[in-house]
Amino acid sequence: MPTLARPTDLFDRTDEWEDLSDLVSADRPGLRVAVVTGRRRHGKSYLLRRLARAAGGLYHQARELDRTTALREFAADVADHLDLDPDALRFDDWETAFRTALGLRRGRSRGAAVGTPLLVVDELPYLLTHSPEIPSVLQLLYDEAQDALDRPGTTLVLCGSALSVMRELLTGARPLRGRAQLELTLRPFDYRTSRDYWGITDPLVAFHVDAILGGTPGYRQLVTAPPPTTIDGLEDWLARQVLSPASALFNEKSFLLREDPRNLDKTVYHSVLQAVADGNHSPASIGTAVGRDYNTLKHPLGVLETTGFLNRVDDVLTRRRPLYYLADPVVRFAQVVVDPHRTMLEERDTHGAWRAATNAYSSQVLGPHLEHLARVWTARFSGDRWGAPLGQVGPAVVNDARARRQHEIDVVALERGRRPYDVKARVVVLGEAKSTNRRRTAADLRRLEHLRDALDASGRDSVGAHFALFSRSGFDDKLVDEASRRDDVHLVSLDDLYTSSR
Repeated sequence: MPTLARPTDLFDRTDEWEDLSDLVSADRPGLRVAVVTGRRRHGKSYLLRRLARAAGGLYHQARELDRTTALREFAADVADHLDLDPDALRFDDWETAFRTALGLRRGRSRGAAVGTPLLVVDELPYLLTHSPEIPSVLQLLYDEAQDALDRPGTTLVLCGSALSVMRELLTGARPLRGRAQLELTLRPFDYRTSRDYWGITDPLVAFHVDAILGGTPGYRQLVTAPPPTTIDGLEDWLARQVLSPASALFNEKSFLLREDPRNLDKTVYHSVLQAVADGNHSPASIGTAVGRDYNTLKHPLGVLETTGFLNRVDDVLTRRRPLYYLADPVVRFAQVVVDPHRTMLEERDTHGAWRAATNAYSSQVLGPHLEHLARVWTARFSGDRWGAPLGQVGPAVVNDARARRQHEIDVVALERGRRPYDVKARVVVLGEAKSTNRRRTAADLRRLEHLRDALDASGRDSVGAHFALFSRSGFDDKLVDEASRRDDVHLVSLDDLYTSSR
């Protein structure tokens, strides 16, 4: 099959389209399998419908139905794809259903059966709830197809939003282990791509919208008006599009937490999410906040990580010192702004609730988000300004032996080619991000210099480290003047985060 033409209405997703197109277009016999995962509204279905259309394939979206009805709906889709009467096919089991759709004859039957060159099964976890045998059926068909060298190849794409279920398909001794040629995760857009997607021109507005909604493309279809052109219009836009109890986004967190069958009907999961939203990122501080010993938190932390609600970020300097952050900005916004003021919001006092939440929004939403963007910018968009190529970038805790205390640092970048925790790795960048209404001063630079000296005293190679200060409110004149006279000081504004080139 020739390479598939990219749809004109597909925004970004260049790498994902190429990966899927290459798999579908591969000129070899047998059954090829792809597993596509991603959180709700990340555009999986949108992408796969266009893939099926371009390849002349069959796209089937499963629903929450009983087994008999699910088989009947699958049969109707297969019949429609094969230009048969709607009631021409009836399946009593999934082996027959998939054999028919893929054109794979049973046993030693000769000749090619009519099938589709591409079968997409979207929301597979719905089928697995009543038909757990499906992976074993697909294993059987996959193994049989590898011996059918006289028939064209076929591609099967399995997709789902329940991350834990989809990831388990290919683990351990599961039937499909080792049989997928492609494992693709659709992630949210990065903050720069998200700005382009929303069509936002003002970097400050883009920063706020990304801190609230993240890079989930599906949210653009849930609002009835585009984001404001200036920051002055943000409160009114939020009041109508996010904070109103009638808006589609108002209860989005609840929908997200219910989409994975492994978790989240238990109080402990909500308590952990709230603790992280409140600024507790280490296992010890999370445990203190929820009143539990760390050992009893290992399971819920692991579940929340597996299901995509927490990101585990390892300290780049010290082994076994993980930090946890909320993975989805809309969940963080709900924990910090919506849930504590839900009564006011349900009474339609949206502006009053917003004013009451302003301080928490600034410290618990904007603050962590700027820290995250600072790390992304340093790793992906900062170019070659550092005097050496960068490797691992992340947060770290610096031990200050002289002062007998520890300091958290937002951005630490090691030299390329060195592993995290390597005590011989040169520290190339030390950075700090502050999302306050005050301009950064020389005191912030002195703090970074102190941390560099503490690292040097501990035996780290940090003498030549560059300093990066990130701010959404600018820098005072003395700091700007000092930075202009030094090659190792970099002042990074919101404009720089959104416009400076690689």
